[in-house]
Amino acid sequence: MAKLVSWNVNGIRAGVKKGFIEKVDNMNADVICLQETKAQDQQVIEALEDLSSFHIFPYSAEKKGYSGTAILTKEKPLSVAQGLGVSEHDDQGRLIVAEYKNYYLATTYVPNSGNGLVRLDYRVRWDKALLAYLKELEKKKPVVICGDFNVCHKDIDIARPAANYNKSPGYMQVEIDGMDNYIENGFVDTFRTLHPHEVKYSWWSMRAGARSKNIGWRLDYFLVSEKLMPQVKQADIWTHIEGSDHCPVILELVQ
Repeated sequence: MAKLVSWNVNGIRAGVKKGFIEKVDNMNADVICLQETKAQDQQVIEALEDLSSFHIFPYSAEKKGYSGTAILTKEKPLSVAQGLGVSEHDDQGRLIVAEYKNYYLATTYVPNSGNGLVRLDYRVRWDKALLAYLKELEKKKPVVICGDFNVCHKDIDIARPAANYNKSPGYMQVEIDGMDNYIENGFVDTFRTLHPHEVKYSWWSMRAGARSKNIGWRLDYFLVSEKLMPQVKQADIWTHIEGSDHCPVILELVQ
């Protein structure tokens, strides 16, 4: 069994001050994928120095205090790769991939389309580039891709769909189309497949008590190659774990 966790921590150094290390100890996870570390590589390693049972692979943005991903893994991967190999996308620390014997595990922090949708076109280009990259990986072995995709796929994934549809970053039709493209190209949304009617969110605004009122968005996903679905035992969203505006999402695989 492999227990995989994905969490947008909204700043790893802030997260450590809010009990991140203790929370990881209680998760009993084999791999933890992080997004929005908001720190340089060495700062991530120093912040996580107490997690001695994990190999730590950070991938930070060139811009300090911005974006960034990391993989914490008990089993040392066969290889680790950073970025998409596309210069437009690879200065922001948004994708890191660990190779294991039976699959690739990728974690991503998909660009937010931004206030006024100023980055919507860029985000659409990112989605297309990421899907192309994943399909190339899939030619070698199956893929697990997790992280903050910055999109709600269906009405069930957002508390107020009508108020946000085609108005708000994260629920624009072209962003939804991007998630459709992953699904149509053979990637399975594990949580929604196992829980077709369950309403659970993974992000809440920090404003107006949104989390206590559960006015949320499901932005965080584990997608897997169709070939891996028979090995998926559990997919869930740990809404009870605090410390960020996102909560962790998890996947358990029978190996």
